[in-house]
Amino acid sequence: MFVHNKKEGHHLKQYTIPALDVSAGVEAKAYVDTLTKPIGSLGKLEEIVITLAEIQGRKQPSINRLGVLVFAADHGIVEEGISAFPQLVTRQMVQNMAVGGAAINVFSRQQQAEFSLVDVGVMGESFSAPVKDRKIRQGSENFLRTEAMTQEEVEKALEIGYEEAMALFEKGVDFLVVGEVGIGNTTTSSAVVAAITGLDPEELVGYGTGISSKQHLHKITVVREALALHQPNSSDGYDVLRKVGGLELAAMVGAMLAAASKRVPIILDGFISTAAACVAETISQGATGYMLLGHQSMEPGHQKAFQYLGKEPILSLSMRLGEGTGAAVAFSIIQSAVLMINEMATFESAGVSGKN
Repeated sequence: MFVHNKKEGHHLKQYTIPALDVSAGVEAKAYVDTLTKPIGSLGKLEEIVITLAEIQGRKQPSINRLGVLVFAADHGIVEEGISAFPQLVTRQMVQNMAVGGAAINVFSRQQQAEFSLVDVGVMGESFSAPVKDRKIRQGSENFLRTEAMTQEEVEKALEIGYEEAMALFEKGVDFLVVGEVGIGNTTTSSAVVAAITGLDPEELVGYGTGISSKQHLHKITVVREALALHQPNSSDGYDVLRKVGGLELAAMVGAMLAAASKRVPIILDGFISTAAACVAETISQGATGYMLLGHQSMEPGHQKAFQYLGKEPILSLSMRLGEGTGAAVAFSIIQSAVLMINEMATFESAGVSGKN
């Protein structure tokens, strides 16, 4: 379905998000309360399974297969000296992931996930298989000087993200982690989250890959000046992405919207993933209802972003790697919740006496 956007003079895709099935959540809660345990004694596991019931629209949620979808791109803002690592590291990390050597590969194998790695804007020539070549351009522009992308590039990145997620669903994936690789993307995410929430960049900007205190102050200044220059519209995700976003971040948004439109639960990772979730919600209201928050990152902006979305992390392991790693690790906990509602006996079936 397409809607005409008069302001831009072209068509924007409309991502239709179904309403959560609240009655399925009520049924799930009632059923969980009949299981052989004191009411509420499995704490957050019970909350997780009720959320999943609302997402999947059934009393007893199920998991067939996890999909891990990683998008990679470079960022022009790296020119401003905001990262501890050179831009080339994006390329090197993609090469490491392609041969299965990154943390996300390890955790994906542990969870027997369907893993997909997509280049949407890494500097240099295209990679060979298994990296999917969906390169839109050679990195984003330096958004301290000019807009990060064109409107057309933003829309293309969203569409690629959408298509790549749909390709995983066709393979039987019914649970999704969306990860990323891109030197400079904590700066991009800080700008995106600041633009949407209205928070001061000082509250959001962290140390990323391990910059110095001096670089940290510079990074805050860079984000502040970029926002002052572009004045992104907080309620328009396309505008925010175009002005201060990144190619992989935009692709992540598209993948999240694909999942939400198909009632597929999304496990959010850290700061970059949650920044993408903030954008997804501005583009299609209700998208974040389909998201669980895997963990709490060490990045200060992450906590502000997930509080803005009204989410609570499943884990807090002092992680700050990105790639989708925290979300992939949290999947084990989610599996436990699903097994609980599907395999535990009820008081009645087990012949156990209930509470007096």
